[in-house]
Amino acid sequence: MTLGISGLTLFFLLTAGLYASVGFGGGSTYIALLALADLDYRLIPIVALLCNIIVVTGGTYRFHIRGLIEWRRIWPILVLSLPAAWLGGMVQINRELFLLLLGLSLVVAAGLILVEPMLRKVNFDQSAEREQNRWFIPVTGAGIGFLSGMVGIGGGIFLAPILLLSNWMDSRRVAATASLFILVNSLSGLAGQLSKSGWDQGSEAIISYWPLFVAVLIGGQMGSFLASKTLPEIWIKRLTALLILYVALRILVQQLT
Repeated sequence: MTLGISGLTLFFLLTAGLYASVGFGGGSTYIALLALADLDYRLIPIVALLCNIIVVTGGTYRFHIRGLIEWRRIWPILVLSLPAAWLGGMVQINRELFLLLLGLSLVVAAGLILVEPMLRKVNFDQSAEREQNRWFIPVTGAGIGFLSGMVGIGGGIFLAPILLLSNWMDSRRVAATASLFILVNSLSGLAGQLSKSGWDQGSEAIISYWPLFVAVLIGGQMGSFLASKTLPEIWIKRLTALLILYVALRILVQQLT
């Protein structure tokens, strides 16, 4: 199965709309689609991170003006994850290792998408447990940032379930935190990727795949303002997780055989 630019544009538009409606960027799905399209593995993180930035910028701003971003609590996560994402983007890895890391990351992302609705049911508790997680979350965020920079995933899909399990915040503030986390790490990871590959390669990706950026801009705005009413959110996430899982298994089977 190979997707052309027209097919990618349509799928990116839909993906951006669906993810933006729930506060995410869609990086894991963009990567899955780009892998199906057999895009040069060195360009995949650049395209996916740019799409993330375009989608979550508006959502992050709206979360901010609604007062859902608790800057005093979030800044340690950002301070540690930002340089980690840049370093991850700078890491030189060959095609085989990149695809292996990508496949494993997508398997985890698919699993987290499937369990995330159940985690939202966890009761938010402002107890001592919250204080115990004060530094665990930022350190974990740094690890997620490093991985995100390497493979081109914003990292919010990994961070949000950890925040919910840790009773870090209620679900609305978790979504706001994940959106900001994706934006910061995507910017930092993209800077690392461009420093590694050179601006010429980045320009090539932007020029060659500009319809994808237009698609996610339109889809992201539609998702942020209107949200999707075609399917219940849980079914949207399940279908997305199945797509990601399919691509992940395909990548891993090819790498391990």
